[in-house]
Amino acid sequence: MFANVLIVCHANVCRSPAAEMLFKARHRVASRASAAPIAFHSAGLRAVNGHAMDPVMRRLLDERGVASDAHHSRRLDKRLIRAADLVLVTERAQVSGVEALDPASRGKVYPLGKWEADSDVADPHGCTETAYRESLVLIEHLVMGWLKKIC
Repeated sequence: MFANVLIVCHANVCRSPAAEMLFKARHRVASRASAAPIAFHSAGLRAVNGHAMDPVMRRLLDERGVASDAHHSRRLDKRLIRAADLVLVTERAQVSGVEALDPASRGKVYPLGKWEADSDVADPHGCTETAYRESLVLIEHLVMGWLKKIC
């Protein structure tokens, strides 16, 4: 059904890479042996290419046993959108940003929180560790909800 899923946030250093890494880690566990593999990627609407993942979020993922050290940010472009079968955004307002880059993407762009009353994932970048932890708990919950739908 979905072979390529793209997760989008603002800068691609915190929320979308966390979701990408969680999708990759949890998909291996959740998918059946016969299930087709799904590629998960991330990008940012305003990302600067090549930045490392936020160190706090990386450490929190490491605590969960989720590797994240290889991530480097990349800016969202039409090519990435078109290659994706499904595009998930961390905030409802980002749907229009993705669709503005590629109007043909309408119908495949959804909030990560779609199954939770379209809940947004607040950006913890630069906030307290508590904010990061709350964001990561929500992201993991939302990822698991999507995996139930797409696996």
